[in-house]
Amino acid sequence: MENIIRIAVQKSGRLSDDSLRLIKECGIKFYNGTGKLKSSSTNFPIEFLFLRDDDIPGYVADGVADLGIVGENELVEKDKDVTTLKKLGFSKCRLSLAIPKGQDYPGLSYFEGKNIATSYPKILGDYLKANKIQASIHEISGSVEIAPSIGLAEGICDIVSSGSTLMMNGLKEVEQIFKSEAVLIANKNLNNWQTEIIDKLLFRMNAVQQGKMNKYVLLNAPNEALDKIVSLIPGMRSPTILPLAQSGWSSVHSVLNEDQFWENIEELRAAGAEGILVVPIEKMIL
Repeated sequence: MENIIRIAVQKSGRLSDDSLRLIKECGIKFYNGTGKLKSSSTNFPIEFLFLRDDDIPGYVADGVADLGIVGENELVEKDKDVTTLKKLGFSKCRLSLAIPKGQDYPGLSYFEGKNIATSYPKILGDYLKANKIQASIHEISGSVEIAPSIGLAEGICDIVSSGSTLMMNGLKEVEQIFKSEAVLIANKNLNNWQTEIIDKLLFRMNAVQQGKMNKYVLLNAPNEALDKIVSLIPGMRSPTILPLAQSGWSSVHSVLNEDQFWENIEELRAAGAEGILVVPIEKMIL
C-alpha cells in the first residue's frame, strides 16, 4: 500500500474554506487551484480529494478515502459505517423546520398530516417518528425554500445559519431539530501506519484548536495581590511570576480560557492588576 493517507474535503463553500484553513494552520502545505479535484501535500504524507459534501461519508466508508471532513448533518443523513474522530468546532449550523410567515404555529402538531419538503429525509423522519407526528416527507435536492410558495409542501426542513434565506422566501423558523458542525471521520479498517499518521494529524489539530480557545495574558500586579491573581489565572500548570524593576511589583504571565476571558479580566482588575496585555496563541501543546 502507498505510504500516504487520503482525506476527502468538500470541493467548495464555507466548509471547504474552513477545513483547508485548519489544515494549513497545522503546517501542512499543498496546492488547491481552481477546479482541482486532487492534491498532495509537499511536507506531510497526505493526499486531498475534493468532493461533494454528501459523497464524503460514502467515500470514507468504502475506503476510497481514509479520512473526511464533513458536516454532522451529512454524516447522520447518509448513515455510513465510519468512525467520528473529532468535532472541529467550525461550520456550525442547525437543521430546522420552517413554515410561511403568515401561518399561526401552535406547536409541532402543526405538521400532523401535512407535507414537508427537505433534503434530509432520514433526520427529519427520525425526528417526526420520535415525536409521534405523521407527515408526508417530500425529498428534493435543492431550493427547498421555494416548496411552500409553489404548493409542494406546507413546511420545509432545511439547514439554517443566520435565517436570512428563510426571511427572503417568506418563511419563519419554528423548530430546531438538529445541531451540526464539521467533524473529522475515518474509515474503520485503517492499518497501523495510517493510524500513526492520523494520530500525528490529530495532535496538530488539537494544538491549533487549543490555541484558539485560550489567550496568553501578561499583567503587572502589586506583590500583596499575587495570591489572589494566581487563583484567577492558574495557567496550564502555574503562572510565571517575574519581579519588576519597581520594588513591590511583579509581572505575571499565564494562559486564560476564551470562555472565561471577560469575567476573569474584570476580576483581575478588581484584584489590583494593571497593564494587562492579552495576546492570541497560535498553537498550544498540552
